[in-house]
Amino acid sequence: MANKKAVIGGFSAILLVAAVIGVIAVTTRSGSKHPSGSLSTTSKSVAELCAPTVYKDICQSTLNGAVNDSSSVGDIIRAAVEVITGEVNAAYQKAHDLHKEAKGSIDNDGFEFCKELLTDAGDQLSAVLAEADKGHRIDDFLAWLSMVISYRTNCLASIESPELNAQMTAALKNTTELTDNAIAIIAAAGELAKELNLDQLNFTAVATGSSRRLLSDGAEFPTWMSAADRKLLASRAPAPLVKPNAVVAKDGSGQFKTITAALNAMPKTYSGRYVIYVKTGVYNEKVTVEKDKTNLFIYGDGPRKTIVTGRLNFAEGVGTFKTATFSVLAPGFIAKSIGFANTAGPQGHQAVALRLNADAAVLYNCRIDGFQDSFYTQSGRHFVRNCVISGTIDFIFGDSQVVIQNSLIIVRRPMDNQQNTVTAHGKDTQNERTGLVIQNCRIVPDQRLFPDRFRIPSYLGRPWKQYSTTVVMESTVGDLIRPEGWMEWNGNFALNTLYYAEYNNRGPGAQTRGRVHWKGFRVINRNEATRWTAGPFLAGVNWIPYSGVPASLSLIK
Repeated sequence: MANKKAVIGGFSAILLVAAVIGVIAVTTRSGSKHPSGSLSTTSKSVAELCAPTVYKDICQSTLNGAVNDSSSVGDIIRAAVEVITGEVNAAYQKAHDLHKEAKGSIDNDGFEFCKELLTDAGDQLSAVLAEADKGHRIDDFLAWLSMVISYRTNCLASIESPELNAQMTAALKNTTELTDNAIAIIAAAGELAKELNLDQLNFTAVATGSSRRLLSDGAEFPTWMSAADRKLLASRAPAPLVKPNAVVAKDGSGQFKTITAALNAMPKTYSGRYVIYVKTGVYNEKVTVEKDKTNLFIYGDGPRKTIVTGRLNFAEGVGTFKTATFSVLAPGFIAKSIGFANTAGPQGHQAVALRLNADAAVLYNCRIDGFQDSFYTQSGRHFVRNCVISGTIDFIFGDSQVVIQNSLIIVRRPMDNQQNTVTAHGKDTQNERTGLVIQNCRIVPDQRLFPDRFRIPSYLGRPWKQYSTTVVMESTVGDLIRPEGWMEWNGNFALNTLYYAEYNNRGPGAQTRGRVHWKGFRVINRNEATRWTAGPFLAGVNWIPYSGVPASLSLIK
């Protein structure tokens, strides 16, 4: 343990330079201790600390004087993140000022969304600062900082006015660059730890903005979870095995007739996981799980029996994020055996059924049904297993870290002048740790599309943002997918910088001979595919097992 402490303290300035790795390795072998929590070496400097970053000038200008040769890894993380906090606050004020100039409901919604997201960004930054000295939280830090960038991306995407969008883009420039830099610096610390065989990945996730823990070390389930609760989570059946905290039933047989009423009645403080059971019925309501309602488990009687539905849509003047039938803003969310739908139809354009703006979220045996933008996997780490997801254009989209596994993806019939794109991932900077992975799924046409599946083009995805990242692997791809596989967003935009990959797929639409010849597209090997599985990509071993759902954390075949 003393050796580990010495090494962790040595993550001071230079994190990728071979000379420092050598110095730290020697220190580890010799068992030297450094009470200051750092190694004394003249090679440490801000310039070298900023070496792995993209935006080196702003990195050096903001960290000069903030870190030095005696800085610990926690000092460096705090220095990098504190300056981002100031920029986020300034961007919030700019959004508040520009909101007054917004004309029309869409931009008004957009600025409301921006301010909400920038508040969320502040919460994520606070969580990093609170845990900065814990070297075993590297995966959390990378995920939370990636969420900050995704908030920026989604904020700008919601502002339609070119003039206002340009002003907000300028206001967020420093936030974007500084956060991308911080991700690069912290990632370098993590890589160095792995090279030195440190136990970096055994962590406990903390509910953002709350002192309540989401997970726990070591045990099969978190220590706060009761034996009855463990049985409930582990059960494959929709029927409850223990008494939930609240029961929702349209027929009045529960404590509440709406899901919203049950959420509003949740106590402000509670220990463990809060469980809501929603009985069979169609619940036509707009539901939001607010960020303070952490560790919520909601389940129904089956995804075709318990359905939450709505029809808000962009075509009728509602901002995309506001169209969501069901929104989740709290970490540690689990949904099981329940359906989420938006019935606006293809003519409604953007119309979200489920929006996940939450870390460590799990869906099991659920349905997400809509047309354009059905599943808004907005930000955070998400694991989706044994679900059905249907839609037309960009119907799985967002800027999260998400693995969709063992699920059925149904491509529906769009309007006659439209095409289908299964995914539209929104990674916007080089170092973000986000991406969209489809593993061991089936991609098929629905019955209405089937007769026209060769006439109406369907693609695996298109690049919403510059570094769009999508992997389809070990899946069955139907013949509706065009031979080229992927579609441009706008001319040559992002074709050189995106990361689109396929591995070991099957079915008539899986042939890669006719795929696009973009620089960013590749057919990958087993080793590369492994890094996109739920274990390494989501740090899934640390939180997915606690959900009680079956999961493959590596390749399936």
